[in-house]
Amino acid sequence: MSDPRTLTHAEAKRFYDHLGAKQDSQSFYEKAALERLLGHAELEHATHVLELGCGTGKLAVALLAERLPASARYLGLDLSSTMAELARRRTAPFGERAKIVQVDGRLPLPVDTGSVDRFIATYVFDLLAEDEINAMLAEAHRVLAPGGLLCLAGLTPGESGLGRVVSTTWTALHRLSPMLVGGCRPLTVGSTLSAKEWAVELRTPVRAFGITSEVLVARSKPAAPPPP
Repeated sequence: MSDPRTLTHAEAKRFYDHLGAKQDSQSFYEKAALERLLGHAELEHATHVLELGCGTGKLAVALLAERLPASARYLGLDLSSTMAELARRRTAPFGERAKIVQVDGRLPLPVDTGSVDRFIATYVFDLLAEDEINAMLAEAHRVLAPGGLLCLAGLTPGESGLGRVVSTTWTALHRLSPMLVGGCRPLTVGSTLSAKEWAVELRTPVRAFGITSEVLVARSKPAAPPPP
């Protein structure tokens, strides 16, 4: 996985503070990947869901209103103060079932070890530098209970035809200036998962409007015991 310059946390916060509710307009290419992801996330059995990069709260509302049991709890984290406030307003009707927290990008996340059974991040890992991706995967494994599901969707290189043309162009723009594409670039996150920590249950490309996304669902394995 190549690692060109990525946005700093301050740059990402500034970009998404400015973007605000306009972020929802990119759903035209995300919808198919999200439907595939949610269809394999076993959300009907979830009790505590963490979404990293909750954005405007659009997905949170869909989860709480349509996908999750009435007893399930949702925690959304976002770097952007604008996004966090939009998400709070959107999820307010769900009362104590939903909580939104603004974070500063540093680890560990404000989440107890083994306290969630779903870790969802959509079009978030493709903003992160390679070392941050590895650190965040380790953090996801920490906060997930054994058997919990890591549920990711993000940009990935197209394999042929229009998909390849679009992803190659997107990568070139990112290398020119990450800010031109909101800091995102096509990646293959699934190839970085450790077989000692994760059992991959779904990894597939989904293409819409020439843009290819990687959909990934992996089950958390119990942490290895410390050596004697």
